[in-house]
Amino acid sequence: MKEIIDNHKYEKELNKKGITLIAGVDEVGRGPLIGPVVAAAVILPEDYYLDGLTDSKKLSEKKREYFYEIIKKDAISIGIGVVDEKKIDEINIYEATKVAMKQAIDNLNIKPEHILIDAMPLDLKIPTTSIIKGDLLSITISAASVIAKVTRDHMLYDIDKEYPMYDLKNNKGYGTKKHIEAIKKYGITKYHRLSYKPVSDYKDKVVR
Repeated sequence: MKEIIDNHKYEKELNKKGITLIAGVDEVGRGPLIGPVVAAAVILPEDYYLDGLTDSKKLSEKKREYFYEIIKKDAISIGIGVVDEKKIDEINIYEATKVAMKQAIDNLNIKPEHILIDAMPLDLKIPTTSIIKGDLLSITISAASVIAKVTRDHMLYDIDKEYPMYDLKNNKGYGTKKHIEAIKKYGITKYHRLSYKPVSDYKDKVVR
């Protein structure tokens, strides 16, 4: 039997304490060989319910796009943080992820009273709860995971138009067989992460 997850548990506990402005924060793009890491912070209305909303990795592309539009319409506030491949190479992906998350929180137009974060510990002035598998266990983090994922995917579609040979519209920048074969054949683009293998092996072969 399928386990039913109460993905409002953390929000309800905070609501009981009188806290309603809760931001969920998540990121996407730590593993890909190309493009930025993107984080989103989302504040939803109290007791918000959206049937089927869960971790963006468990949703089809069509479903993510559908939820993306609904969340954009319903959310009290949304903030996005983007750290590009140059900065990732400079400070490493773990640090870049934290920067993107802090940017996303700073870009909210309403200050949250509490922040729920997917797994990552952040040092902030606002109280935070870091939740393992938060994108599954908190609807607010689920909403942030969808916003972050769709935002980044759209950026990859733009890069794909520039460099169609890497099949980015399908692999979203991850190191699939087709992507790696294209790197070996054509070299890399200005968007590839030079600190990642096998990209680093081709840093002298940049496609113009």
